[in-house]
This record gives sequence, structure tokens and C-alpha cells, in this order.
Amino acid sequence: MKIRIALTWKNTVVTATVFLLCMVLIYLVSEHTRSQTFFHDLKSEAVTKAHLFLQNQVDAQTMQSIYLNNRKFINEVEVAVYTPDFRILYHDAVQNDIIQENREMIDRILREKEIEFYIGKYQGIGILYVLDGKQYIVTAAAYDGYGYQNLLELQKTLGILFVVGLSLLFVVGYFLARASLKPIRDIVRKAETITASHIDRRLPVKNEKDELGELSTTFNALLDRLEISFNSQRMFVSNASHELRTPLAALIAELDLALQKERTEEQYRNSIRYALEDARRMTKLIDGLLNLAKADYQKEQLKMEEIRLDELLLDTRNHLLKAHPDYHIELLFEQDDSDDDRQITVRGNLYLLNIAFANLIENNCKYSADKSSFVQISFWEKWTIIRLSDDGVGMSETDKKHLFTLFYRGEQEKMAEGHGIGMTLVQRIIQLHEGNIAVHSDQGRGTTFVIELPHV
Repeated sequence: MKIRIALTWKNTVVTATVFLLCMVLIYLVSEHTRSQTFFHDLKSEAVTKAHLFLQNQVDAQTMQSIYLNNRKFINEVEVAVYTPDFRILYHDAVQNDIIQENREMIDRILREKEIEFYIGKYQGIGILYVLDGKQYIVTAAAYDGYGYQNLLELQKTLGILFVVGLSLLFVVGYFLARASLKPIRDIVRKAETITASHIDRRLPVKNEKDELGELSTTFNALLDRLEISFNSQRMFVSNASHELRTPLAALIAELDLALQKERTEEQYRNSIRYALEDARRMTKLIDGLLNLAKADYQKEQLKMEEIRLDELLLDTRNHLLKAHPDYHIELLFEQDDSDDDRQITVRGNLYLLNIAFANLIENNCKYSADKSSFVQISFWEKWTIIRLSDDGVGMSETDKKHLFTLFYRGEQEKMAEGHGIGMTLVQRIIQLHEGNIAVHSDQGRGTTFVIELPHV
């Protein structure tokens, strides 16, 4: 069932229920009003007839004759008059006797002064009437034909209003639901046009403050992230294939050249050495690409643990010095008086953080003449701050602008071998750990990387 049909039915059912309750309430109030009005009329008629009889203004035979004659045309009130000791003084129609009074009823009227009651569809009253110091019991009963006829007409009117009102409500509700859901149909039609080749298209947003506007805005934000991801993936595949092709082509060319004719032992050794260098460059490139893919994981997919950054930097330093004995790496740890280890402890992935700091330290060493890196660790409020500095060649404004662009090698690429993956990988790792990275550099005056990570 379509949402507009379901909404129309639900709205109709709810409104019909409220409508019906209101109509029932109207009917009950009308019935109560009719009943109380007729009881009041009965009392007036009873007092009038009793007064005429007891004052001898009209004799009993005349009153009975009038009653019997009126009954043929209208619902005449039947009145009876008794003494407190249950002796009948007057009755409009003893042979008819709607109320059929008894001693118990007379006693009740004496106690309560006035009573109201129903006898089937007839209404009756009993009152204690005092005239010239004497007490009389007066009863009256009649059928409110006029009132019940009005109630019947009210029922018919309410029934017609109920049917007509619900019919109109269903039609109006349908068109209202259709109009209300039109933005959703527009969103669906627009969403159907968004494909991998048209990922730049977005859903329409007419009012950012309503629910549909919030939904479209949320989907558009999702599409923005997907477009960035698709474009990054497309660029990654294109650049990766190009970067892998270069060392692989060099490796193949070197081996083909070695097989074209007989070589000396030294020439074969050189060919193998060149091929090995190309294979190592390709291995390093593949490792960088794999680490880059791992840095794109969600935090929930990685093993996260509490890591002391001073210990991690010491391990990173030792590992780099074993691989590059000519590097000079100096570590400086700042401590406050409290000596709280938590201020230099972060929650993260040991493998990825090790790669990030290794790349930064290696970047310092590669682009400085004395192959040195100065690493300082401190803390401020909720952040642990790591500064990695060198006295190297520095960066131009263009290099700083594209520093974290994948496969960008910069203007100083001839100074050191690289694939343009390291800094992009560092940025993603730091962002994965909810940290910040900034670079301060001027050409000829060195470079400083500032890392901020939230401590535990």
C-alpha cells in the first residue's frame, strides 16, 4: 500500500473516531437536555392540575374529560393527587394508571419531597405539594413524543453529517497526503538519476528546516562523502597503476637487456643489483599502498589500545637508526611536576602510529643536510603535542599546499627517493586517531611538523 493511501486511511480513521465521539457526546447532551426539560414540564403540568382541582376551580369529571379527549391528539400528562396516607383524591385515568403508585413510592416522596423516574419510555415525577397548610402527593407521567421525534431527527442529521463528512475528509486527506508527499516523489525521481557516472548530482532541498529538507541534506552530505571517496579511489587506481608500472617496466627492461647477449660476471652482477633496487622500490611502494588502505579502515575495525608516546617514539627511533645508521634523531620529553603518564598516553593503533612517526622523522632526515630530526613531546589541556623539526631545505608555498596530496613529490624530489604516499598516509592516520597535523616551513630554514593527539 502506498504511503499516501495509508496516511489517508489512518487520518480518516482517527478523525472518524473523534468525529463519532463528538456526535455521541452531542446526542447524549441533547437527550439529557430533553429529559430535564420534560421533567420540568411535567412538574408544571402536575402543579397546575393539582391546583385547579384542590381549589375547586375545575371539577374532577371535567378534568378527566379534557384528559381523555386530548389523548387522542397529543401525549397528554396523566396526573394523580393523593393524601399523605395514600388515599386517592384525583386521577386522570385510573383505568390506564401509567405510574401505578404504591405505599413505598408515597413514603419516598414524603422523604425526598420530589422524585423523578422512568417507566419504560414514559417519564414520571412525584412531588410533595402544600396548599393552605395541607400536604398532598402529586404524581404525573407522560411520553415526550415531540422530544423523542427531535432526537430521531438529530440522529438522522448526525448520521448524514458523519457519512458526508468522512467522504469529504477522505478525498481531501488523499489530495493533502499526495501534495505533502510530492517532495518525496521528487527526491525519488532525482535519486534514480544519481549513478556512478553522475555522482555529482544532488537531491533537491526546498526547506532545510523541515524533516524532508533534513533528509535531503543528510543524503547530499553522504553523496559528498561518496563522491570524494569515488574520486579518490579513481585517482588512487590511476596513480597506483602508473607508479607500479614505472619500476616494473624498469625491472623488465633491465632483465631483457641482460639476456640479449653474453655478459661478463660484473655486468651480470650490476644487472641483478639494478633489478633488485627496482624490486625493492616496488616493494616499498606496495607496502605504502597497503598501509594507505589500512589507514582508511574505521576505528572499530582496528585494534585500539593505550600507547605511551614516549615509548613508541623510542622504538621508532631505534628502528630507524638500525636501518639508517647515518641518521641523527634527538628526543626531548617534557614532564610537569605531577608526572602523570596519562598526559603522554593516547588510545590508538600501535602499527599505524609507528608508521606515521617513522615517515615524519624520515622526512626530516632525508631533507636536511646533516640527516637529523629533533623530536619534542609535550602536552596541553586534553592534547599530547609532538613537534618534529629539521634544519633542512624547507618547503615552498606550493609544496606546503600539496603536501598531503597523494603521489605528490614536491620540488625537492631529486634530493630523496619517494613515491608521494608517506605524507598522505600520515595525515589519514592522524585523522583516524582524531588528531590534527600542521606543517611550518620556509625554504632554506627547515621544516616543523606539529601533531596533536587527544590523550586518555
